[in-house]
Amino acid sequence: MGKKSLKKQAKEIIKIAEESGVQSNYFFITTFERYQVQIKILEDLKASIEKDGMLVTKEYVKGRKNLYSSPAVKDYNATTDSANRTVATLMKIIKNYN
Repeated sequence: MGKKSLKKQAKEIIKIAEESGVQSNYFFITTFERYQVQIKILEDLKASIEKDGMLVTKEYVKGRKNLYSSPAVKDYNATTDSANRTVATLMKIIKNYN
């Protein structure tokens, strides 16, 4: 998902919030800001995975190397889950505002 698409989605969320009159609600604002941070984190993690790959090598005593899943993969998955819950919360705030 490109930056333009993310900005477009953010504008769409703001538009929905404005239509619902919730755009100045404290809970909406803070949750929306949190969601935007999570999206930025996901972009950075995705770039890291694309650059460094899905697997990393750890070297142990006596030069032995073992292959492991990149920590960025775990962080990406956890942040995705968190962002999905955050957007669900945003939608609940919008839906239940009135």
